[in-house]
Amino acid sequence: MASSKKQQFIRDAEQIAFNEQHRKTIQFNMGKYHTAVGLGKLRYANLDAARTKASEIKRHTLAHLPEYLEEFERNFTKNGGTVLWANTADDAIRYITEILQKHAVRSIVKSKSMTTEEIELNHELERIGIESVETDLGEYIVQLAGEKPYHIVTPAMHKSKQDVAQLFHEKFGFPLTSTAEEMTNLARQKLREKYLAAGAGITGANFIIADKGGICVTENEGNAIMSTAFPDIHIAIAGIEKVLPSYADLALFWPHLAQHGTGQAISSYNTLFTGPRKESEPHGPSQMYVILLDNGRTNLYAQEKLQVALSCIRCGACLNACPIYKNVGGYTYNTTYQGPIGTVISPHLGSFEEHVHLNTACSLCANCTEVCPVKIPLHELIHENRVRAVSQNYFPLTEQIGMKAFAFAASKASRIDAVGGNLKNFVANLLGTKLWGNKREFPKFAKQSFRSQYKKRRNK
Repeated sequence: MASSKKQQFIRDAEQIAFNEQHRKTIQFNMGKYHTAVGLGKLRYANLDAARTKASEIKRHTLAHLPEYLEEFERNFTKNGGTVLWANTADDAIRYITEILQKHAVRSIVKSKSMTTEEIELNHELERIGIESVETDLGEYIVQLAGEKPYHIVTPAMHKSKQDVAQLFHEKFGFPLTSTAEEMTNLARQKLREKYLAAGAGITGANFIIADKGGICVTENEGNAIMSTAFPDIHIAIAGIEKVLPSYADLALFWPHLAQHGTGQAISSYNTLFTGPRKESEPHGPSQMYVILLDNGRTNLYAQEKLQVALSCIRCGACLNACPIYKNVGGYTYNTTYQGPIGTVISPHLGSFEEHVHLNTACSLCANCTEVCPVKIPLHELIHENRVRAVSQNYFPLTEQIGMKAFAFAASKASRIDAVGGNLKNFVANLLGTKLWGNKREFPKFAKQSFRSQYKKRRNK
């Protein structure tokens, strides 16, 4: 299984890396992101101090994670809500299914949530005959296309305006010459019908607030508010690592998340949900459920060297900084969480063996660590995963022998110099296509090494 996944990754990576249209679209969209974030960082009087403060809060929270989760449960329950603990994705699906069937819900609207992608909620609801509609515009586009999110913040980053126009033409008969504004208005009209018909709204949570017993959702389209305002039932599902100690922490984390996710000073809509509507309140859901999802997180939490990865606030900055991600794209990873953070956590949220190949999709350039708003040493964690993969013999025997042979040869210059350039070029040509791909030529070795040439010239 591990070998087949690795080979699939290599094939997909080679194909997409040389797709010029894909490269053009990604460079255009990421270029806008980098410009916005670069300007946005100028708002900080001391960006490093903000990152340090955010990292300290998250590390403190992880050190006391059980206590803060229990505090949240107590306070949210006092507010009239219901907390459900899901050890696995199957547990979460079962809870959601039981709630929806209990209330005879036939359709739901859903705001953007990577946690629901993680448990494949849309697929599971479709299987039992419940319509699930994505209401975030990017998620709505990829759902119409029968795809999964390409990026944890920008789900349709891989699509150009022309791609969306073609999709809307196929699905709705909309003109291929439609403007972005016209397509957005069409989506708004289609989704408004879904809001009015839905029996329940499902959201994720950017943060869980322990002292208020609430969950926070940050967005730019108002679709999460609509998804919770119209239906009579609100279900929120969140990973247990999303908790923050205090409402006061949002003064840092809301703008910090927006800045590193999109370059904004703060997202357009930021909502704290603390339970169902009270008797004195005319609007809002009559019942609210929060499902706290483990699904492998305690496995990561138990590992001292890797636990810090649970500090992630899902801003997507590491993806946008990663040279591997920018070349191979989101779908090549074939995981819910892509890029550097996905490379770190996916082997521990799921099967280490199935995802072990992701640890080689990294140049260890440390750019991801440099941009992380909560100072997760991502490149060090990826290296730790590699060390574990080697120690547990997850790499093929031929690869292990090859690396040992290379390490032996490269450990001393005299060993490298013992072989002439002609033999080196012969071996490189023999293995070049397999190691380097058929789109590039392996660099040519000089007949004599620099060291050998230098010695000869010095002795003249």
